[in-house]
Amino acid sequence: MLQRLIIKNYAIIDHLEVDFSGNLNVITGETGAGKSILLGALSMILGERADPGVLFDKTGKCVIEGIFKVKKSQVAAFFQQHELDLEDPLIIRREISAAGKSRAFVNDTPVNISQLSELSGYLVDLHQQFDTLELGNADFQREVIDALAKPAALQVYHHLFLQYLQVQKKYKQLQDDRDQANKELDYNKFLLDELLEADFSSNEVEELDNELQLLTHAEEIKNTLNRVFFQLKEDEQPMLQQLKQLQSSIQHISSFHKDMPAVAERMLSAYLELQDIAGEVDNINDQVHYDAQRIEQVNERMTLGYRLFKKHGVQTTDELLAIKDALTVKVDGVLNLDEQLAALEKEQGQLYEALMKDAAAITAERQEQVAPFEKKVNTLLAQVGMPNARLKVDIIQGQLNPYGQDTIEFLFDANRSNQFAPVGKVASGGELSRLMLCIKSLVAQSVALPTLIFDEIDTGISGEAARQVGVILKDLAKAHQIICITHQPQIAGKADAHYFVYKDARAEKVTTSVRLLSMDERIDKIAQMLSGERPTAAALENAREMVR
Repeated sequence: MLQRLIIKNYAIIDHLEVDFSGNLNVITGETGAGKSILLGALSMILGERADPGVLFDKTGKCVIEGIFKVKKSQVAAFFQQHELDLEDPLIIRREISAAGKSRAFVNDTPVNISQLSELSGYLVDLHQQFDTLELGNADFQREVIDALAKPAALQVYHHLFLQYLQVQKKYKQLQDDRDQANKELDYNKFLLDELLEADFSSNEVEELDNELQLLTHAEEIKNTLNRVFFQLKEDEQPMLQQLKQLQSSIQHISSFHKDMPAVAERMLSAYLELQDIAGEVDNINDQVHYDAQRIEQVNERMTLGYRLFKKHGVQTTDELLAIKDALTVKVDGVLNLDEQLAALEKEQGQLYEALMKDAAAITAERQEQVAPFEKKVNTLLAQVGMPNARLKVDIIQGQLNPYGQDTIEFLFDANRSNQFAPVGKVASGGELSRLMLCIKSLVAQSVALPTLIFDEIDTGISGEAARQVGVILKDLAKAHQIICITHQPQIAGKADAHYFVYKDARAEKVTTSVRLLSMDERIDKIAQMLSGERPTAAALENAREMVR
């Protein structure tokens, strides 16, 4: 509920603060005193566009602040979606600078106007004289009937419908995947067959490159190895033989110097190492052969490998094998898609049958409520000064939707002409407000309603009709906060809190002010509404009766 409204520097308001009751708040005052200015200011924190022309003092900024007490469960989803901190009380502030720049804040966190407008829907339900939006809204009309019918299957149906949509989406995606896969299948299969035919093993092209280097340099390698081996072991004076002789000479004189045995030992080690090297060189030489046929085979294989590297944009054999595996999955996957689609089609059919069964039950429960609802609304319409008005509810079955298969439309006939038309197109502003009041009074205990604000709901009525509007407002306000601007004493008399709007002329400036009336002041103002500025004794007595 709206606990407090603070307005600074707006229109002809310099500064005022209003603390509201949690029940029925009535605002009265002379025409032109500024009652609608209060709603204009409130609209600013509900997301209306800012106009710098509304500044009372053109050199200062306008600040409008609303303090709301909220049920966190009702607004938690909004705050989570927009990553805002949820606090109680909830403070919404709107600032308009002299330059026309507008800023909005929720609990001191900046928000944009669209966010503010979205949030306002959870907090305030504003019915101005020509506001037809909600009553003409199909979702609202459905919610009204469901609030009365309370369809038992609706929750299960809604869950099934979400499943149905998910299966439909998955089925469509698989169809698109299959169609695309079929377009690509022949090409992918050609690429896969090419790789399967090539049949490369891991790291094969890299190993072939090493082998080719060996084969193409085989003659040079063998010549070098032959020369080394010859000089080490087979020359007229082979190096190994010379080294052995030198080592024997050093060994012979090793007893004459303390360091000589170590030198002799090292020379022996060098001899043995060279002898081992000679054997290794000979073994390698035996393994190296020039093979022109093998060179041709390796070249062909490498040419194939590099051509496939270039074709698939890779650098290594293992990358090429990874592409082969991916192509295998794609080609095999096309065959699996048909099986998956068949399974999803079956699931869709089962869900559709279950939905149609639940939807039929929901429709039946809604239809049971139509006649009693129409009768109650039409009775209330007569009480609030619209005896010739009639409301008719049409339930039209169509495509499945999140709430069944029904389109619910409220039709209105203001003059017993039996020519019913959509309510938002034929009812006047005052008629719409009273119709909305009647409807909401019937469903108030079943539908979560925010603060309800009615601007001049009493247009075109007086006497008993106005009293009945007051009775309905009073009853509705037992569980919901209502703010009502009225000219009718019968409605003002039902208030839990009565605010009087007046113009205050000071220092050559005229400003709008608001004050909460005491009981005596209420009686006096209501009496003035009954008989003029100087109320009669009868009007005062009548006013006392109204506020009891």
